[in-house]
Amino acid sequence: MTSLESYYNDIWNQVKQQIIEKQKYEPFVYQTYVEQTKLIDLNDTKAIISTQRIMDALVLQEDKEIFSEILSNILKRDIQCQFVHESEYVKKQEAISQMVQTEPVIHDNVLPDFTFENFVIGDSNKEAHAAALACAYKPGKFYNPLFIYGDSGLGKTHLMYAIGNYIKNNYPEKKILYIPASEFIDRFYIATKNKNINEFKAEMNMLDVLLVDDIQILAGKDKTNELFFQIYNSLVNNRKQIILTSDKPPLELNDIEERLISRFSSGLSVTINSPEFETRLQILKMKLSSKKNDFSTLCDEESLSYIATNCTGDIRALEGMLNRLVYYSINFGNGQTVNLDFTIEALKDVIANPNVNKNNVSPSFIINTVANYYGLTKQQILSKSRMKAITTARHISMYLCRKHLDMPFKKIGSTFKCDHTTVISACEKIEKLLKDDTQYKIAVGEIENKLN
Repeated sequence: MTSLESYYNDIWNQVKQQIIEKQKYEPFVYQTYVEQTKLIDLNDTKAIISTQRIMDALVLQEDKEIFSEILSNILKRDIQCQFVHESEYVKKQEAISQMVQTEPVIHDNVLPDFTFENFVIGDSNKEAHAAALACAYKPGKFYNPLFIYGDSGLGKTHLMYAIGNYIKNNYPEKKILYIPASEFIDRFYIATKNKNINEFKAEMNMLDVLLVDDIQILAGKDKTNELFFQIYNSLVNNRKQIILTSDKPPLELNDIEERLISRFSSGLSVTINSPEFETRLQILKMKLSSKKNDFSTLCDEESLSYIATNCTGDIRALEGMLNRLVYYSINFGNGQTVNLDFTIEALKDVIANPNVNKNNVSPSFIINTVANYYGLTKQQILSKSRMKAITTARHISMYLCRKHLDMPFKKIGSTFKCDHTTVISACEKIEKLLKDDTQYKIAVGEIENKLN
């Protein structure tokens, strides 16, 4: 039995134990249908379970949600179970055996939906994207290891999958494995328990590309650190590509062996930051067009800008808001194109105070602050007056709304009752003055201090 099979058996025994404890079936029903089942295949979203009889598979497939829920809780990710007769599994194993008679089977775990083509590039991630593409283009030649770090939900795993998919398409002979560090620890534990550690090392060492997600989870796991060090050295010495991700750079990792930290630092470390407004907007457009029914014409530009302005965190949160809006539109939109008012209504429980950031800075607060600084009133700034002092204050207010609130130009124009091209021109003018005129730089700096 391989370490992978042992890992599957251990997981499925946990599922069956919970089925018994939660009394999901009467004892004789459990013994008839469930007791002899086996987990035979598993990836990030799906589990294949074999049964001894065709009827068993048909019966249990009707109850697949029971098993899916329990397995998802154990693995801490959404998994759908599928039950098949063991003869299907035998045929599959025989086919694999004919193709590869001496090597253990490795499932790459690379999800096909994440590619370089649907990764939105911006200032926050362009360095990481370029490095990832280089590693995919020539595995093991440029940066080894490539260490990508940044907060959760910014696209690190997307880049890992993109590397895996590019290599699968262009170098089909190469053996690839994507594995979260938590699963690496689990598999090491099972291999140790079943005394299959050498087999596990052999499976790892036969890889051409190893993608390990959330490497910081190895902290404090001394024996796992030792095994990973051996596997790492074997792969790098044989010019095999290693990609690692973490929530912090190598030198800030705690409770991981110094020799591993040294090796992580020997390659290229690149970071991914929170996406800027333009990147967030493009991500929303990409997500809309990639949905099953292509919702790219569902939302107008102003609605997407509203989401991009008010969601400055990770990409998962951004997608969550978009999914909520799509759901709301399907159920309550009557097939109409989504506009700003509809978007505000749909997201009112998520975005409680539109255009107010975490410091409670709003357009009104900015305008009043600028007005007070120049001895003017809010009404004067919002007027059509062409007086130089008022025009200057108006332009600075527009610039600060754009800078501090990430407001779309069109929305700023609506606030100041002017065309969005006027806002663009005003912001560009202030940006130029800040570079060339010390007086403007001091004035804007003092106003910003008051905002903070």
